[in-house]
Amino acid sequence: MGIPVFILAGLLVHCVFLVSIFDIYFSSPLVHGMTPQQTPLPPPAKRLVLFVADGLRADSLYELNSNGTSQAPYLRGILENSGSWGVSHTRVPTESRPGHVALIAGFYEDVSAVAKGWKENPVEFDSVFNESKYTWSWGSPDILPMFAKGATGDHVYTFCYTAESEDFGAEDAAELDMWVFDHVKRFFNSSRSNQTLFSALNEEKVVLFLHLLGIDTNGHAHRPNSREYKENIKKVDEGVKEIASMIDNFYGNDGKTAFILTSDHGMTDWGSHGAGHPSETLTPLIVWGSGVNHPQKVTSQPFEDNFLKEWKLENLKRLDVNQADIAPLMASLIGVPFPLNSVGTLPLEYLNNSAHFKAESMFTNAVQILEQFKVKMSQKKETTLSFLFTPFKPLSESEQINFLRKARLYIQQQKYDEAVSLCKTLINLALEGLSYYHTYDRLFLGLSIAMGFVGWTMYVVLVIIKTHTNLTKTVQANNKESAVLFYGFAFVGMIIAFFLLIQTCPWTYYIYCLLPVPVWYAVVRELPVIQGLAANLLSLRISQSIGFLLVCTLGIEILVFSFFYRFTLTIGLLVFAVWPRITQMWVQAKTTALTWTLLCVLLAIFPLMPVVGRESNIPLVITTGLLTFLISCFSLAPLCKSENKYRNSEDLKVHFCQMLSIALSTYVVSSTHDSLKYKQGLPVLNQIISWMTLVSSSVLPLLSPTFLFQRLFSIVLSLMSTYLLLSTGYEALFPLVLSGVMFVWINMEQEALQHYGLSLKPKPFPHCSCDFRHYGFAFFLFG
Repeated sequence: MGIPVFILAGLLVHCVFLVSIFDIYFSSPLVHGMTPQQTPLPPPAKRLVLFVADGLRADSLYELNSNGTSQAPYLRGILENSGSWGVSHTRVPTESRPGHVALIAGFYEDVSAVAKGWKENPVEFDSVFNESKYTWSWGSPDILPMFAKGATGDHVYTFCYTAESEDFGAEDAAELDMWVFDHVKRFFNSSRSNQTLFSALNEEKVVLFLHLLGIDTNGHAHRPNSREYKENIKKVDEGVKEIASMIDNFYGNDGKTAFILTSDHGMTDWGSHGAGHPSETLTPLIVWGSGVNHPQKVTSQPFEDNFLKEWKLENLKRLDVNQADIAPLMASLIGVPFPLNSVGTLPLEYLNNSAHFKAESMFTNAVQILEQFKVKMSQKKETTLSFLFTPFKPLSESEQINFLRKARLYIQQQKYDEAVSLCKTLINLALEGLSYYHTYDRLFLGLSIAMGFVGWTMYVVLVIIKTHTNLTKTVQANNKESAVLFYGFAFVGMIIAFFLLIQTCPWTYYIYCLLPVPVWYAVVRELPVIQGLAANLLSLRISQSIGFLLVCTLGIEILVFSFFYRFTLTIGLLVFAVWPRITQMWVQAKTTALTWTLLCVLLAIFPLMPVVGRESNIPLVITTGLLTFLISCFSLAPLCKSENKYRNSEDLKVHFCQMLSIALSTYVVSSTHDSLKYKQGLPVLNQIISWMTLVSSSVLPLLSPTFLFQRLFSIVLSLMSTYLLLSTGYEALFPLVLSGVMFVWINMEQEALQHYGLSLKPKPFPHCSCDFRHYGFAFFLFG
């Protein structure tokens, strides 16, 4: 296999490995074909108002200021006097789209939606908005359209500001929320002169959705502990008060409006979200109005955290829910069918209604989730051979019938508590069964991908050994044996394909399951290389073999542990730092060895640094840019000494362009920081320079000289020009130090080869030179 074919094969194989992650772990949980389920009793509310304060943390809303006052006095008064409250627990990824889907549709969206930017619907889904009679919504163009797009009919209306308004560098992002409040007021005022709109607003099963993005925007720009973030919470509180009062007045204080305020996700102290830190997953939930319980006084609560004490809410019952539980709560309050794909459990403690209503609602909830389980089981059963199908035993068909019959009997006998308890058990079993069938093929696909990955790794190792060592000798291929081998693997591939075909598996399954066949065929074809390697290893002394095995095992374990404990990388790098001391390298090339030790020690510092939660250090980023520019100046020497004047002129142009790119990137970092600091937004010139840098950094290295050092150095400069734009602190130094370590390693490798009298095989670049002693001071600055 030639080098281009080998590289192409490697890219294809790794693309398959990457895509397989989504199929195995992040496939869509949705199923279709269920029957809508609705509580048969009349609901307590005619309409629902949903406020979603994007990016609002639970502690930011509930905690008191140093003077004992609340940042949101109106909402504080609601939870203390007239409503129920708690913490809504979100799931990773804590982003706006999946958070809103969980709130309004009741299920946790698969991560594959990230490919759509969390904006479009990868899979159509049902929602509370879709089940409502009318829904009017105001807010961000990134959130509202996805619920209107998936709705049946023309009853979900959206009013959005422009995407350009969502500017993190804006003078006051709270204006986004003021826009929403103002437009809601205008909307209700206009309805008084519009009889059609007025009649629609007075229908039952109406939802009003206010998406408030200002808090999230200010959190990103200024961080949650900033004055801007806290002032935005205060403005939202005032806006919610005005809207609630206006709606009550509009409907003549009929007491048929339910209100919910919550958030799609929280935010870390450093202004980010997406992961699973408690500050990101804990969001507030305050519910009041028609059909909602009043505050419940308690003396103790079953929470181990200290939040209640910090928030001064120890005596008010805290009702925590999962984020998806809010969708069935909304459906129950206004009497619409539960969203078909909802996996939420109705939080009964929020409801102020009869025991009969609660039991019927919970029964409806259980049947709705059981319907999903039955469809999921049916789909899996149809695509699996009968003798291989393993059903979810705790919820067999007879058990399903038994659960439903018992629950209905309890309700008829007015044993409502027993009915609720039985329905909760059924819901938990149905959710377990949904997970069981959703991950039914995970082991099978995982093993196929693992076999392909192990096979490809072995093949790459064998190719390296075959190409760069003298362990193997050329062996004349036996045509008969090769043919038998080929037809044998082809037969295995046909059996796998037939097995998948009769089960009507998706086409991606064919790729995942057939990939190991050609990969292992290529491995088996290199049997002479395997035999030569085995013979060489067996010729070593036992102590050498054991030592080699221990070193390899230690290295692998360090890499594995580094996924969980970053400091293990520091240990490995420190071991590398002292390695030259115990070899001839310390005597043979002391300067190179000292440089290696120094750079390894510097690199070992980075795993000990905080990944997130740190203050930005723009001066350090600027200093790194200036240092990179200085190094690039010293590297001009070898280009100026080139004998080919035409080639020298072209190379200098490329090098000067990269130096200019480094200088401009450093300027953009400094200029952008100052501009955002003074709330002047992101300068257009900086945006243009940034995009030009991104494009040029991928092109310029291809125009650089083919000498090894110059080509690698060109790649480093292009990487640094882009990396500087993305840096806010110490990470800007990382690629510079890492590049230095790699450059020194190449030089040490050459020293070692010369010491042992070995020679390298021809390189892909005929003009490559690995002798760095001609690059003087520039080399030593880099390492």
